[in-house]
Amino acid sequence: MLYLKEVNREDAEAEWRFLRDMPAEENGVENKWHGCDRETFLSAALPKLLSYAKGENLAEGHVADTAFFLWNDGEIVGLFKLRHWLNDALREGAGHIGYFVRKDCRSRGFGTEGLRLTLEKGRSIIPEEEFYLRLYKYNTPSLRVMQKNGGKIVGEDVEHFFVRIPK
Repeated sequence: MLYLKEVNREDAEAEWRFLRDMPAEENGVENKWHGCDRETFLSAALPKLLSYAKGENLAEGHVADTAFFLWNDGEIVGLFKLRHWLNDALREGAGHIGYFVRKDCRSRGFGTEGLRLTLEKGRSIIPEEEFYLRLYKYNTPSLRVMQKNGGKIVGEDVEHFFVRIPK
């Protein structure tokens, strides 16, 4: 059974292993904690992730965001980050949601269901009337995930498509 669970201290061991092994960057999703040791995760990464969800300790230009892990049968298969609102830079850039599904779990519907669950959570959090998302044009699997969740391409630049999903 697939479900989303907000980052938390009780699942710290599994969360650490997932973020440690997740690439530092893939398809525009950045992971500052790639390769970090357990102690660094517990003393630095986890407290930051928890505080960001409360809108605390944010770097200049950043907004509150919540990290949700996608679980399947007791193991983490993906990460979905939801920004609580957008500033001008995010509205024209990365948007509300960034996500990553483990390579060995792709093409099994996890991305589609994880995004659906994230949108469900986001409907009560974000003030905008629609979700803003951005992806690289070459990332057609992610575009299909967004389209299966009601996404429509509303613009593009040289590298990206800009997608909107009604709230």
